[in-house]
Amino acid sequence: MRFLFKTDYGQDIALAKHAGHVFWYCALGLLLLAAPWLFPEYWLAQLTFVLIYAIVALGLMLLAGFTGQFSIGHAAFLGVGAYTQAVLTNMGWPFPIALVCAALLSALCGVIVGLPALRVKGIYLGIATLSFGFIVEEAFARWDKVTGGNAGIHIKAPDMFGWKLSSGNEFYFLCLVITVVCTLGILNLLRSPTGRAFVAIRDSEISAQSMGIHLARYKTLSFALSAALAGIGGALYAHKLQFISPDQFNIVQSIDLLLMVVIGGLGSVHGAFLGAIFLISMPQLIAMTKDYLPEAIGQAPGLQGVVYGVVLVAFVLFEPQGLYGRWLKVRTYFQLFPFYRKGMFKRQKSFQKSDRLR
Repeated sequence: MRFLFKTDYGQDIALAKHAGHVFWYCALGLLLLAAPWLFPEYWLAQLTFVLIYAIVALGLMLLAGFTGQFSIGHAAFLGVGAYTQAVLTNMGWPFPIALVCAALLSALCGVIVGLPALRVKGIYLGIATLSFGFIVEEAFARWDKVTGGNAGIHIKAPDMFGWKLSSGNEFYFLCLVITVVCTLGILNLLRSPTGRAFVAIRDSEISAQSMGIHLARYKTLSFALSAALAGIGGALYAHKLQFISPDQFNIVQSIDLLLMVVIGGLGSVHGAFLGAIFLISMPQLIAMTKDYLPEAIGQAPGLQGVVYGVVLVAFVLFEPQGLYGRWLKVRTYFQLFPFYRKGMFKRQKSFQKSDRLR
């Protein structure tokens, strides 16, 4: 078992807590760099989708996991980024400039949603974001001159000031670099006073406000940053598919995104990546096991939805901390064996009287 002896406050906010973190993250980085030569083209494409969805999950994790705001319309921000990137790229804009514009426009939409949503919370906030998702989806379908309507729109390959990324390997490395930059940005944000304000709002809005945290400002900022990351993911998503249409950004996509962060583990950056891996790998696992199931079950049209529902209910009932929470328990079990206690991770029901009586 590893014991950490802290001698200064800087160790509390260090990105790597000990040498083991440095070793394993470096090993993971080397594996991701070597992925184009280790995996076939199909699995490399799936890994690219994992990176894209991880960026979106980081944004939704910042909003839901660290600020405590509920969103069921996050696919709208994904769609705004995708269509902005498609339109600007087809007009001949370089990829970096189009990507920044996609992030900024998505962030602006996040502010537009965040400002009216300041008066509501919980399920009512979810309904407000869901309504915004329906409005954006309808706008994509009706604005034929720009979005192509229900017929969709094709998008050209990324153009880096004359250098076109036409191969899957080149685009994979592009997604890898952007994912690493976004991850480091989120980690540094959470270590800053702004990130601590987000967590304080999540834990107790009354306590946060009494400590001088401006609720409206930080909630709106959280919506804007979350939407910006979703816009970046949407831009990469559009380039990867090379074709987008309004039905790709509907309520089902929003539920998938929410499912991703809940199953991955709310309140952890690791959970965003684990949730993205789950979202991409689960359809593959279902497809591979269909042949071994009875025909009435394996050929049922709603099999994937049923599996998703069962998995979500199982996690909510038996593992609310998600995949990352389960990994922490497994790791702690082996570290403390044979002194591990089952009640070590039991939730403590502590809250303020003011919150209980509201």
